[in-house]
Amino acid sequence: MTPLIKDLYTATATATGGRGGRSTSNDGILDVALAAPVALGGPGGATNPEQLFAAGYAACFQSALGVVARRFKADITGSAVTADVTLGSVEGGAYGLKVALHAELPGLEVDVAQQLVDAAHQVCPYSNATRGNIEVTVSLATPVRVG
Repeated sequence: MTPLIKDLYTATATATGGRGGRSTSNDGILDVALAAPVALGGPGGATNPEQLFAAGYAACFQSALGVVARRFKADITGSAVTADVTLGSVEGGAYGLKVALHAELPGLEVDVAQQLVDAAHQVCPYSNATRGNIEVTVSLATPVRVG
């Protein structure tokens, strides 16, 4: 069952021309050219939906880390999150995504950093939206403090 969501904010964007077009937000702040990456036979030279999804997921997960760090009273100064979003083919000729998140939490002990990452994965709206729909792995990137 889908949880009831109390609306806090709605982002609106429009894409035209698919992977060879543009994507713009209704407020005009986002206005980007799109191009299929060279790896997919495209011209490259512009962003693509996978990069935009990776940027959004990484930023959202970083914010979720901040929320849980405050709850744990942990200092995540200098932390970073990298999202690798992979486009691939699935059965029946369709396409799918998988995500690998790498959280860098310098200065924290490994067990504390892992607790924060695990808790952030439960809080992050992107993690909640993708859970059970696509493969998402979350790992600690070095450096973390051992012991």
